[in-house]
Amino acid sequence: MSLFDKKPLAAKHDLIEVSSAATISPSGYNLRPISDTLKAELAQCLSTEERRVLLEHGTERAFCGHFVDNKKHGVYACRLCGLPLFRSGSKFDSGTGWPSFFEPIDPSHVRNISDYSYGMIRTEIRCKRCDGHLGHVFNDGPKPSGLRYCLNSVSMAFFDEGLPVPQHTDAA
Repeated sequence: MSLFDKKPLAAKHDLIEVSSAATISPSGYNLRPISDTLKAELAQCLSTEERRVLLEHGTERAFCGHFVDNKKHGVYACRLCGLPLFRSGSKFDSGTGWPSFFEPIDPSHVRNISDYSYGMIRTEIRCKRCDGHLGHVFNDGPKPSGLRYCLNSVSMAFFDEGLPVPQHTDAA
């Protein structure tokens, strides 16, 4: 059984009741951090490379990711929890060897963390809901944002335009 074979707990329009424990993004998605139990269950469906990147903050090699040259229209979501992250319309060819985007679907879906590893100062981006490592964001992107969200392909799942994106959250 794959990670995305499970039925979502609720559609985004079903998340209108907001409790103090749940945080809903401006675009209507549950951002409440998932439990360690659910995270461990979802991680069992990850490959070794997906686990290394998402959970251990690794980086896939340049020009090797399966989404570098993806030209399909749709949504890129977190590979672990399904939170929608980027639309294909914000993807561009940065020439870096990693899928690059100039803006997220909703800025509240990504979390910025200062990263001082490897003798550099960078901004790591993580999934707001499951804290999975996605990649880094740089200030050398195209207009309108001027940002380049540089992502690891293995940290994302792609859903063709019009298809639902299954959400993996803890029961309320």
